[in-house]
Amino acid sequence: MKLWTLVALGVLLLHNVPQAETQAGSGSKKEGAEVGRRKGRRAGRGQGRSRPRPLQMRLVPGLDGQVRPVDHEGNTLILDSSRSSTQQHSSHNVIPGPRGHCRVQGLTLFHQAAWSPKPCVTCLCTAGQVLCHEVTCPTMHCSFPFTPPGECCPVCIETVSNDPGDLVTPEREEEERLRKREEEKRKRRKERKEKVERQRRREEEEEWRGREREERRMEERVGREIKEKERRQEEKLKEELRTLEEEAWPGEEEEAWPGEEEEAGPEEEEEAGPEEEEEAWPEEEEEAGPEEAWLRGDVFADEDADLPRALRLLPAGCDITDVTLTCENTKLSNFPVLTLPGLLSLNLEGNSISSIPDGAFNGLPNLEWINLRKNQLSFNSITEKAFQGLSSLKRLYLDGNLLEQVPRRLPPTLQELKVNDNKLRGIQASTFQDLSSLMILELEDNLLSELNVAPQAFSSLSQLSYLRLGRNYFRTIPQGLPSTLLELHLENNLVEEISGGVFNQTTSLNVVSLRHNKLDEARIAPLAWIHHRNLESIDLSHNDLHLVPSYLPRSLLHLVLVGNHIERVPGYVFAHMDPGLQYLYLSYNQLDGEGIEPESFLGSYGSLVELCLDHNQLITVPSGITQMSSLHFLRLNNNNIRNIPDQSICDQRGDRDSSLVALRLENNFLDPEKIHPTAFSCVRSASSVVFQPQKTK
Repeated sequence: MKLWTLVALGVLLLHNVPQAETQAGSGSKKEGAEVGRRKGRRAGRGQGRSRPRPLQMRLVPGLDGQVRPVDHEGNTLILDSSRSSTQQHSSHNVIPGPRGHCRVQGLTLFHQAAWSPKPCVTCLCTAGQVLCHEVTCPTMHCSFPFTPPGECCPVCIETVSNDPGDLVTPEREEEERLRKREEEKRKRRKERKEKVERQRRREEEEEWRGREREERRMEERVGREIKEKERRQEEKLKEELRTLEEEAWPGEEEEAWPGEEEEAGPEEEEEAGPEEEEEAWPEEEEEAGPEEAWLRGDVFADEDADLPRALRLLPAGCDITDVTLTCENTKLSNFPVLTLPGLLSLNLEGNSISSIPDGAFNGLPNLEWINLRKNQLSFNSITEKAFQGLSSLKRLYLDGNLLEQVPRRLPPTLQELKVNDNKLRGIQASTFQDLSSLMILELEDNLLSELNVAPQAFSSLSQLSYLRLGRNYFRTIPQGLPSTLLELHLENNLVEEISGGVFNQTTSLNVVSLRHNKLDEARIAPLAWIHHRNLESIDLSHNDLHLVPSYLPRSLLHLVLVGNHIERVPGYVFAHMDPGLQYLYLSYNQLDGEGIEPESFLGSYGSLVELCLDHNQLITVPSGITQMSSLHFLRLNNNNIRNIPDQSICDQRGDRDSSLVALRLENNFLDPEKIHPTAFSCVRSASSVVFQPQKTK
């Protein structure tokens, strides 16, 4: 039944048969055709030409149940054609007639009848012979070839669908390839970012644990020292008590006094008694006077009678000149009582001083520098009047103590204050309000953040030029920075964003260091610093940058981007700078062959002095190197460069003298024998080209 259906469809769809012909007309045409054929045969015989023998074919059933045309020798006949099955069907006509019929699987087919025994194969009955044409399908280069219903050749589609819109064109294949590549890049970027985030969280946790351990150790050490101090004081009191008991023992008094009375007369007793008392009491004061209660260990200079008593009893290791006194790491536990009006510098670093009482510096009115680093000072152990009377003090160092807040009522003459490596937990708006002369302020390695630092904490520092806030917990740039600020250091924080107006007041800013933070190029506002005319140096090393940031300051000369994830240097990113970037450090990033565009360094060709592209993934020398007329140092080492074209570093066509002083190319994949002899001719000294070692392929 299926075969009859195929025959009927072939007759109706693929052949042009006039439907309005009459039977008579049809018969006359057949007779005319027969007469013509007879005349042709006679004419052929009369001319002595033999007619070509027609191809003998027959249909035989195949293993798959389909019929196959074969010749008289049994060979299967398949005629290939590049035309589709639809084109083949439209070229045949079915003309019924008594001759030229074909028998196929028990069926009689007319002359010129056509049918398709299987997809992509079309057979034709002609003069009793069966000719079959097989369509050759093109080779497909897609991931999902599919043959739609009614078609003989597969097509490329993304998913199995009958929608023509799903067909994959070369353009769509290229788009899909680019899309997959971008997705892979985003995935790798996300994985790297998550890895870095996990690493930073681990580092932060380790840092917190380390600080907690250090605090516990510090507390334990302070507790032990306090206990030891109390024990020594207790032993001293016991010793003094025993001494007093021995001196006041009744038996000794009864035995000693009578003898003395017998040896001396009444007049001598009256004269000698007061003298003995005057001689005895000063000795007792010298042995147990209050000035020496803080001393421990050896004396400074017992034999030097010209020095004051306090200096003669200073611990061993102290050093004194006319204007300086240094007692560094001498195990002092209390602040010494000194009276030296001419002293200008006092260094008590590395001791165990735990408190500074009122009037501690009354005997040192002209001090200009006090160094109290690495002691045991806390906020409550420094009284409000501790620094009172120091009208000349300019520098105060309190690093490495236990301060939770900045000490109160510091001298207004102070120009430099360092409170690094403490436990500062906040800064109030009034903390620095009286320090109008302060120029240098360092508060690194504390517990400060934008949550516990008042917005106006630094606004009263009208002469501040240098501010260090590294190793804290700031997530944003602190507000209220003074307009006189020249350098801002925020290394090793958690800064994630630079807002548009944070530097509006700091028009004199010259240096900004933000290395080891969490900055992404998308979180830097376009108007954050682009209009600054004095900002010359920015350090953004070890952040989360994937591109060189746009909208950098116009005046920028020094840019450090080491240790990021930078994959591309956008075109024209330095073009707006005036006079132009001089130092660019892009080491330890992810720049590859497509990451640097021809316009990437436009605007810095005449100004760039040092360019570091080492430890990346470059496969070629970036374009534009030969146009850098001021370049002195070029680092391309530790990349994947395999070839140095003749004109890629040194341009022999130019008539200007080269300024290149040093070139580093080691740890690439370069073969010395394949490098042109003039490739490095512009380097001033051949010994300045570092070429070895190279990686093995």
